[in-house]
Amino acid sequence: MLSHCLTVQTHSHDYPIIISHATNMAEQVAPYIAGKQVLIVTNDTVAPLYLQALQEGLAAQFAVFVCVLPDGEVYKTQDSINQIYDALMDNHCGRDVTLIALGGGVIGDMTGFAAASFMRGVNFIQIPTTVLAQVDSSVGGKTGINHPKGKNMIGAFWQPQMVLADMATLPTLPRRELSAGMAEVIKYALIMDVTFLEWLESNMAAMMQLDLDLIAEAVKRCCEFKAQVVAEDEREAGRRALLNFGHTFGHVIETHEGYGSWLHGEAVAAGMVQAAKLSQRLGWLTAAEVSRIEQLLLLAELPIVPPAIDTEIALGLMSHDKKVKLGQIRLILLKSLGDAVITDEFAPELLSAVLADSMLAAQ
Repeated sequence: MLSHCLTVQTHSHDYPIIISHATNMAEQVAPYIAGKQVLIVTNDTVAPLYLQALQEGLAAQFAVFVCVLPDGEVYKTQDSINQIYDALMDNHCGRDVTLIALGGGVIGDMTGFAAASFMRGVNFIQIPTTVLAQVDSSVGGKTGINHPKGKNMIGAFWQPQMVLADMATLPTLPRRELSAGMAEVIKYALIMDVTFLEWLESNMAAMMQLDLDLIAEAVKRCCEFKAQVVAEDEREAGRRALLNFGHTFGHVIETHEGYGSWLHGEAVAAGMVQAAKLSQRLGWLTAAEVSRIEQLLLLAELPIVPPAIDTEIALGLMSHDKKVKLGQIRLILLKSLGDAVITDEFAPELLSAVLADSMLAAQ
């Protein structure tokens, strides 16, 4: 397959996203390692698959240390961050250490946050091993951990030195994780490009059968969208918030059901349907367009109905969302397919009606 290399431009520094079928991860990332110390952070699912080759490949040039964390969103906590700090301290790592995140979005977010905060900031590299992380969380410098009262409430903006999206890691991905990643792919099409939406409708079935060339093309397109937005709005002061389409609703699901019960992409999928239905109530989308969104999500084997959550509880959880301003819930909604806006200009009773309808549909 062809390799793709994109550049993300930020105020702190520019960095590449390399999308390839890498035969040697170590060879790809070595040029971006600062200093002579490396800490690879991974989890107990990914480690048996890819850790040894990466570790051995880097050992000739660097002092390589390892921190293996338990797998799952439920471990995206301060306790896990402390384990990364412990590994750095125990191995006498200095400010020239480079952390490498080898895993999905949870590992990437935590490793980036540890890098942002250890000695007030050290370098790190992203090697995302899931579709979701490749198209979204590994790019743009958002890092962080969950709090029991809200998802991703503690964190920092900290850009990586490079991102290696290796298609060779995807055949080992559980099918549920593949689907979860496709939710974020679909998100980009819904908020930014109706032509890409049509492309996904034509190619989703083949991607779900692991056509890696098609997946690589989808990853490239999503990363191009995200790189463009990050260059304009690195710290989510404006347009970057559009990338959270479906997330305010989705985070309610994740927080209410317990982190890890619903995968992030699954919750976002159901959340995008809720956001689309609110857009329909505002007269921006037709029922046929909402159905079109649902059909594409179903093609990716994603849920389109959230679990039953009491409306008042859902509204309470939404009030903790980072986009809340002056006590007002703001949502990303669709003016049309491919055109998203962030707005608080909707009647509260319309939001309550969408949440109530969702609860009924789930029962």
